[in-house]
Amino acid sequence: MSERPRLVLASASPRRLALLAQIGVTPDEVIATDVDEGPLEGETPRLLALRLARAKAEAAEAEGAVVLAADTVVAVGRRILPKADNDQQARDCLALLSGRSHRVYTGVAVKASNGLVRTRLAETRVAFKRLTSAEIDAYIASDEWRGKAGGYAVQGLAARYITSIIGSYSSVVGLPLYETAHLLDVAMRP
Repeated sequence: MSERPRLVLASASPRRLALLAQIGVTPDEVIATDVDEGPLEGETPRLLALRLARAKAEAAEAEGAVVLAADTVVAVGRRILPKADNDQQARDCLALLSGRSHRVYTGVAVKASNGLVRTRLAETRVAFKRLTSAEIDAYIASDEWRGKAGGYAVQGLAARYITSIIGSYSSVVGLPLYETAHLLDVAMRP
């Protein structure tokens, strides 16, 4: 009976670790990768999510291990929203999302121990209620948005503003569990 390969998560996200634990998966190691997350000229949100997930899986230095990586992109049409890192970016994102639906794309990549990379994409539609200025101000004051794609965290205070989700909730949090489990099942086979 052969031993299962080591599993490396190429992400420092505590949300991704918690999501993996939800399906009974514990990585042997976590390696944060440093990949330029800027979109290429003309790149669509779905292609950006897939490219970044693959780039992160390939960037992790983990010889002989299975590497799991993901990237989440929030978009309104073809417009890619930033991972908000200041109040104004978060405010602009929330104003754009207010009263409309948008798409969340999460690319997942798994690099097998032989170097073969497989990817999957989860696409989820999320609708926000029309936000008042006071609601936007309160959410900005929470600081929960910091570093989050689209300037919000579905699993936190922003949940009170979301009227519907069509697709994978776990993908909006940062890791589509069905797609991830499938890719890992294939890559972890002895």
